Amino acid sequence: MVQLHALRVIALSCLFAVAAPAQDVIPQVAPDGTVTTVPARIPFSVAASPQALKRFQEIMLEDKAAPGIANPLASRKFYDKINSDRAARMQELYPVKIRPARLGGVAVDIVEAAAAPVDSRRVLINLHGGAFLWGAGSGGLVESIPVASLSKIKVVSVDYRQGPEDRFPAASADVEQVYRALLRHHKPKNIGIYGCSAGGLLTAQSMAWFQDKGLPAPGAIGIFCAGVVDMAGDSMFVGPLLMGHVADPNPAGFKAISYFDGADFSSPLVIPGTSGAVLAKFPPTLLISGTRDMALSAVLRTDELLTQAGVATELHVWEGMWHSFFSDPELPESKAAYAVMANFFDRRLAR
Repeated sequence: MVQLHALRVIALSCLFAVAAPAQDVIPQVAPDGTVTTVPARIPFSVAASPQALKRFQEIMLEDKAAPGIANPLASRKFYDKINSDRAARMQELYPVKIRPARLGGVAVDIVEAAAAPVDSRRVLINLHGGAFLWGAGSGGLVESIPVASLSKIKVVSVDYRQGPEDRFPAASADVEQVYRALLRHHKPKNIGIYGCSAGGLLTAQSMAWFQDKGLPAPGAIGIFCAGVVDMAGDSMFVGPLLMGHVADPNPAGFKAISYFDGADFSSPLVIPGTSGAVLAKFPPTLLISGTRDMALSAVLRTDELLTQAGVATELHVWEGMWHSFFSDPELPESKAAYAVMANFFDRRLAR
């Protein structure tokens, strides 16, 4: 694992560790900076674990069977099966107690460590990933179980509204209601919020939403495999290549997701990075990604923008890892990521 701040360029250089093409093949560079090359051999990172290599090979098979965002109902069923299996494996490694509840009228799962006393003064909100289309329930448990177990802090996983049934800002409004409910019993400095992928963006959106509603900022947040900007940059082209896919020549980012139909992408309520003033009010932020993550550029740009705004950030990028890599509990890289998450919130949330 490499922790990056000023040396964020190292992570980008790792993306381009490809085998040399034939000597008579010369990459073509257009005046606008577009580089055209022929396919190249890309070895799996020697810095990643053997377990990660095995999982990477399995992902190739899963990706072929995935329905895709054009079929959200089938995707929910597909990913719920995968995440339910992951959650069961996680509970064997990280014993927790899980109970359904409602906070502010919103369905949640409350996850607490089973083997030790829980810190009742502090609480975490988890916002699951899933392209604003799937991930409720099992996906939230995957992100909550290890953090709750290691940190000994209660995690509230939110079943926020998603597409295609609902549209922006339904999810932000749901997070607000859960946050208001927790504020009745917790000080803002004792509350943390984190999420991965869509949940990472929703975490950032929630900071802008809270400001708009006059709510205080929480004590700390975690934005994983996402950012305060839309999905763009080098990693949107190189990340898919490193995962065995053909990169979309015109990636649409979050604009391709039905939940954002009609949303104003120039608004900080949708893309918080459009406002430096909004970013300046963010609490300390943990950023996590991997060198094969399509969202790496968004994560790196987020670190840059938050740093410029005077926000304390901690950036961790794991070599050879992909989007939401820590969803698989057995990987050494996942265990290292869980430890970073738990340690961050333990340090940053007031006692």
